Amino acid sequence: MLKCRTVWRKLAPLARASSTVCRQNVRRTGLTHGRLPAQVPAAHMSTGPTGGGRENQLYFLLVGVTCVGAGVYAYRTVKGDQLRYQDRIDEISSRQEKFNTENSDTPSESEPVLAAESVEATETQVVPKPEPQAEPVPESEAEPSPEPQAEPLPEEPSPPVPDAEVEAPSETTEPPLAEEPVVEAPPEEPAEPHAVPVVEEEPLPPSEPSPIELTESPPPPEPHVESDPPAEAAAESPAAEPPEPEPQPELVSESVGESTPVSLKVPSHTPYLLIGGGTASFAAARSIRARDPDAKVLIVTDEPDLPYMRPPLSKELWFSDDPSVTETLRFKQWNGKERSIYFQPASFYINPEELEGAENGGVAVLTGRKVVHMDVRGNKVKLDDDTEISYDKCLIATGGVPRNLQVMERAGEEVMKRTTLFRKVDDFKSLDKVSRNIKSITIIGGGFLGSELACALGRRSNDSGLEVIQMYPEKGNMGKVLPEYLSNWTTEKVKREGVKIISEALVKSVTCKDDKVEILLKDGRLVKTDHIVAAVGLEPNVDLAKSAGLEVDSDFGGFRVNAELQARSNIWVAGDAACFYDIRLGRRRVEHHDHAVVSGRLAGENMTGANKPYWHQSMFWSDLGPDVGYEAIGIVDSSLPTVGVFAKATSKDTPRAATEKSGTGIRSESETEDTATSPVASSTPAPSVEQHRDDYGKGVIFYLRDKVVVGIILWNVFNRMPIARKIIKDGEEHADLNEVAKLFNIHED
Repeated sequence: MLKCRTVWRKLAPLARASSTVCRQNVRRTGLTHGRLPAQVPAAHMSTGPTGGGRENQLYFLLVGVTCVGAGVYAYRTVKGDQLRYQDRIDEISSRQEKFNTENSDTPSESEPVLAAESVEATETQVVPKPEPQAEPVPESEAEPSPEPQAEPLPEEPSPPVPDAEVEAPSETTEPPLAEEPVVEAPPEEPAEPHAVPVVEEEPLPPSEPSPIELTESPPPPEPHVESDPPAEAAAESPAAEPPEPEPQPELVSESVGESTPVSLKVPSHTPYLLIGGGTASFAAARSIRARDPDAKVLIVTDEPDLPYMRPPLSKELWFSDDPSVTETLRFKQWNGKERSIYFQPASFYINPEELEGAENGGVAVLTGRKVVHMDVRGNKVKLDDDTEISYDKCLIATGGVPRNLQVMERAGEEVMKRTTLFRKVDDFKSLDKVSRNIKSITIIGGGFLGSELACALGRRSNDSGLEVIQMYPEKGNMGKVLPEYLSNWTTEKVKREGVKIISEALVKSVTCKDDKVEILLKDGRLVKTDHIVAAVGLEPNVDLAKSAGLEVDSDFGGFRVNAELQARSNIWVAGDAACFYDIRLGRRRVEHHDHAVVSGRLAGENMTGANKPYWHQSMFWSDLGPDVGYEAIGIVDSSLPTVGVFAKATSKDTPRAATEKSGTGIRSESETEDTATSPVASSTPAPSVEQHRDDYGKGVIFYLRDKVVVGIILWNVFNRMPIARKIIKDGEEHADLNEVAKLFNIHED
């Protein structure tokens, strides 16, 4: 019926066309004989008067040809359908014969040795080994009843995966005989144990024994194991410890031996996944646990350390008298109290393998692992060892990587060996060791980090005789942030610490010669040194943007997020890598500790359903030793017009005194909790005697844009940040900023 209907639909237009031609012929015939078309009877179509026979013959001929053509077309269509149907039936029936034929050619040993579940779980390809066809496999190692239906079809072989993990029943842990097939190892795998990615576990049929998943992982503290082997298999495993063989044609499972490190189990799923182990991730984890006490949070970091604070790496740690400070990473704050750079001790966290079964949840840290791919649609990530972890909600807090000068990158390997890009704990340890064994060190960069390291190393040079050189393209230290007069004052302060300053220095080339690093400047000056520290800025880490399909801001860098720090519906970004919209100052990206704390905390709250917008004005601070320090908020750019109000400093106006009052060396931890509602100006009038123009003991610097305060620096003025935050938030014009400065009580003793 369907074929007939199809034929009719194709022939219907031809029939209608034939009828139209017939009516036109009749009309022409009537006009030729002087008759009106309306008077021509319908019967004249076939029996017209004498003289109209030719048209009728043409009509009959046309109708006949059409019918014959339609019949031929219908016959060929039906015949073709029958042939195609028969070919399809023959193809389907031949599949089983082909399958049986190829199965009969496969060695019988491959079935018991390679479990069906292992083939499906690891997606590895079994290549038959022709030699041992006639050699029987011992019954103790063979499966009693192989299941052919569980094996992959011949026409759909699984592609070999180089880093796949092998899964096999526990019986295969017995030492293999000499004639037994051996494991096929990936060609690129070396003999020593390295990281082998873990594939997702597939459920096993009840008829098969429970498998032992073997993984080889590097030495990091959180290796992965996924096994519950029977007692007898565990007892036999030490005997099966042969070194990893060369690639062989067949696959069997290799037991964990003493020479192969046993890796811990990586959770295959976590409700909250935090990528990055810095301040933002830790603040988010703490916020998630505060709102959801039973939450299970997994932090994945490529560093070997637990979450820690970075500011002490360039500040207090350098002023410690403890010779073992690089091992303990404990330091005395400016107020004399001792603390560690780690936010929490190791006992605060739970092991990653215990996270899934933790009844009350917890925070686990997977160290030494890097997320290299992100599947946003599938809600899962892939680690650098091919392990996959799925998540419900994810935070990206990857921070940034230190920049380097292109001329130094092109200088060669020898120059890079003598260069430190300061960012992590390992960088601090390395630089501390290097600075004790060389005679000269050069710091390139005049910003916060470069100036802090210069002051710290300069103080050490007084005792060790180390020559410390700092060079930068600006006219003075922190020239991009501070007004020129204050930048010059800061430069003199750094010089008094024992640092040799080379300003307006543009590096042309860097070479190694006579066991020295020679830095040639564009103006012809030549600087010889033993080691270089590059402190020229930070590049946001957006490596996951491509695989995740996330937007990167072209102006400021970093992942673009909305007011709730969301990049997607279940993905948030916080810290240095987040480019957010500031309702007062426009789109920004901030690279400071306080911003990491606040943005991480807010992201954690929003991951638990708070839906709060980001409105906080983050602050940052820098200390040039225990006697001079400043705190800043908003946009502080030396290219903006500024107004500074200064007063004479006292012994209370130092970073040391500020930490004694607040009780913490990381001042933002206390500042971000405070709010300023109605600041009261100081009743003490400003001194009538004008201070010396070069005496910048303490004061307030206002940065203006269109006569509105957009940034504030508190110079040796501490614990007043909530007032500065409120001034910027109000966004009002001020006729006399001297009166505004009184809100900070700078004229009080």
